[in-house]
Amino acid sequence: MLRVRVYSEQRKGYVMADKVAKTDAEWKKTLTPEQFEVTRKKGTERAFTGAYWNAKEKGTYRCICCGNDLFRSETKYDSGTGWPSFYAPIAAENIRTEEDNGFFLKRTEVLCSRCDAHLGHVFPDGPKPTGLRYCMNSAALNLVKTG
Repeated sequence: MLRVRVYSEQRKGYVMADKVAKTDAEWKKTLTPEQFEVTRKKGTERAFTGAYWNAKEKGTYRCICCGNDLFRSETKYDSGTGWPSFYAPIAAENIRTEEDNGFFLKRTEVLCSRCDAHLGHVFPDGPKPTGLRYCMNSAALNLVKTG
């Protein structure tokens, strides 16, 4: 089985985790239709409709498919776009990016490094300190609240 190195918020360090690979039928058993469309078929939820676009709670945003830690609430900000936006992932190893030329646009797609779930896109118009805007779909995330 393939393994990937990811940062674990719970362990406060890097761990080796199994790469997750399932068939569409297997994913459909554990995901809602919207979660499946977004994460497995590279869909996008409508702006201002997702559970987390305006969330203010503290915690860790994890991949809805595999539970991989993706973003800390401390890096979330209001981008005005209607999607949850972050200026940095929890660790570079926990995500991966690919060029996305769909819809006649050149964008950078963000995927979970553990299960290859489509999370959203990253743009170079974010705030300091990174200047990046990780524009994610709420349907791809699960907020595990702290405190």
